[in-house]
Amino acid sequence: MFFFDPLYFIILAPGLALTLWATFKVKSTFNRYNRVPVSSRRSGREAAEFLLRQQGVRIPVEEHPGSLSDHYDPTVRALRLSPEVYHGRTVGAVAVAAHEVGHALQHHTGYQPLLFRQTLARPAAFASSVSWIILLGGFLLGAAGLVQVGVILFSIVVLFQVVTLPVELNASRRAKALVWQTALISPGERVGVP
Repeated sequence: MFFFDPLYFIILAPGLALTLWATFKVKSTFNRYNRVPVSSRRSGREAAEFLLRQQGVRIPVEEHPGSLSDHYDPTVRALRLSPEVYHGRTVGAVAVAAHEVGHALQHHTGYQPLLFRQTLARPAAFASSVSWIILLGGFLLGAAGLVQVGVILFSIVVLFQVVTLPVELNASRRAKALVWQTALISPGERVGVP
C-alpha cells in the first residue's frame, strides 16, 4: 500500500510555483519590450560588443538558436544570444544582451555566487531531467523510495534556482548600470531594463 506524505507537496509546490512564476515573468517582460524600438538603433549583438569593450572584456558574441536561449557560457567564455536578441534593435534585445554581459562581468571579476552556481549546474541539469520521471514512476508504482529519490532530485533543482536568484539579480543590476552610464537607452526607455 502506498502512503502519500503531505510533506512531498510542501516541498514540491513552492519550487514548482517559483519556476512557473519566473518563467512567466521573464517571457512577458521580454515580449512587452521587444516591441519597443531602441533609440540608439544598436542590435543586441552591437550593444553587447560595445558594453564588453567598455569594460575591457574580450569575448565573442555569438548567435545561438532558440527563443530566449540567451546565456553566457563560462566554460568557453562566450556570450550567446538568441536570433531575436542578436539581431533585434529593441529595448528588450538591448536589455537581454546587457544582462548577459552582466554575467560575463561576474565571471571576469570572480563573483562567488556565480562560481557556486556553476558548481551546481551539472547536478541540477541531471536532476531536472530525471526528477519528474522518478517522481511519477514512484507515485504510479506505489514506491515510496522512488518518490523520496524524486523529491531529493527536485530539491537539488530548487536549490539551484535559489542560488541562481541573487546571480540573476546582480546581472540585472549590472546591466541597468551599464546601459544607463553608456546611454545605450534613453531615459524614457529605462523602464524596459528591469
